[in-house]
Amino acid sequence: MDSRNTWIVVIVAAVLVGLALVCCVALGSGLLLWTRPSVGGLQSQDYVSNGQTIYFTGRNQQGQRIPFDGAPMWLYMHGGSCASCHGADGRGGAPVMMGTEIPGDIRYHHLIDEEHEEGEEHPPFTDETIKRAITLGLDPAGEPLDLTMPRWRMSDQDLDDLIEFLKTLDGDD
Repeated sequence: MDSRNTWIVVIVAAVLVGLALVCCVALGSGLLLWTRPSVGGLQSQDYVSNGQTIYFTGRNQQGQRIPFDGAPMWLYMHGGSCASCHGADGRGGAPVMMGTEIPGDIRYHHLIDEEHEEGEEHPPFTDETIKRAITLGLDPAGEPLDLTMPRWRMSDQDLDDLIEFLKTLDGDD
């Protein structure tokens, strides 16, 4: 390769590395938001409960990031929370980047409802099976949820607080 071609390769490589760095910084700072926005402009101190804080930020009120396994790569890079996929209202229904399934409605009354939507082949959720879905990625029948569902590793208290918050998402259908 002559020196002219070498310089072209070096310039192109430098531009690509620069673009990658800009994207990483933008993702880390929240400038590029691949997920749906959470509640309009609320800061962590504005959340009224630990469960609400977890739902919208993926952190508890002590500021600790809730670790997880699985999930799309963007969730590791950008961070995320329940609201990132299921929406601020918990209704789900919109595809997420790199997802293979459309996130479901996780409002409490919907999860525990005896009458299921077409295609749901499991019994209704209980508090215990909701916890199992959040932490192990299993539906009430013990079948695995889609791999885009993170398997959150949270304390029992954080899990209880999150379920209490899900109960507040009940609203008119």
